[in-house]
Amino acid sequence: MAVLTVPAAEDDLGTLAPPRTRVEKAHPAWLSVPLRVLLPALIVAAWWIGSATGALSPQVLAGPPKVWSAFTELLGSGQLLDFAVASFTRAAFGVGLGVGVGLLLGLIAGLSSLGEELVDSTMQIVRAVPFLALVPLFIAWFGIDELYKVALIAVATIAPMYAYTYLGVRNVDRKVVEAARGFGLSGARLVLEVILPSALPGILMALRVCLSISITGLIAAEQVGTTKGVGYLVTLAQEYNRTDYMVLCVVLYAVLGLIFDAVVRLAERYAMPWRRQVAIR
Repeated sequence: MAVLTVPAAEDDLGTLAPPRTRVEKAHPAWLSVPLRVLLPALIVAAWWIGSATGALSPQVLAGPPKVWSAFTELLGSGQLLDFAVASFTRAAFGVGLGVGVGLLLGLIAGLSSLGEELVDSTMQIVRAVPFLALVPLFIAWFGIDELYKVALIAVATIAPMYAYTYLGVRNVDRKVVEAARGFGLSGARLVLEVILPSALPGILMALRVCLSISITGLIAAEQVGTTKGVGYLVTLAQEYNRTDYMVLCVVLYAVLGLIFDAVVRLAERYAMPWRRQVAIR
């Protein structure tokens, strides 16, 4: 009768290797900016080549030289600075109002079951109604002055800030809250020193979303009853069929979005420095 022999466990496993220390291989800091502008630069290069070779018709899409000429023309007349400042001011006031109200309502609903019952159903209605559908109603209520524009942008940003704040507060680890209460924190100190910092990633993400949505609200608001702003420049470009002005307005909105994103990134860098250690590479 044959006998099966089983090799020793030590022979199968061999000798255990010592654990390897993970070494961060971060790219140099000076390389960050070139990497961020690489893809936009490639898009601009393809746009330039398409315009220069005639693949893109000037009636469909103006080339970079014409857009640059339109930029220098408006900059020299001083209109570009006035329009940009007017649009930025409207967006800033609207976002400030909408984010403030959304943050407050999100905290009320997230911290209290009674607050959720009172606030959440109304905010779900606001979230479900497209804010662009409110344009005629807001014009009837507020006229076509600055109040209408600020109110439209504010309404567009309330719902995202509310939703992210509510989720951020509800996702705070209950053990952390109980530990803070054990050390004597309660009331406003508990909210300001424990709950809000724990919910800060969601709140900053909400701010990023709100700033993006505010540009859409700004475009809609500046189409009516204004003589200053990038939206007014879009209206003029449509009336006179100036594709160079149209593309310039798109670039201006993109620059405004980059400014907003840079503000949020700066806030994240100082408010949550530990997040830079999360990326694997």
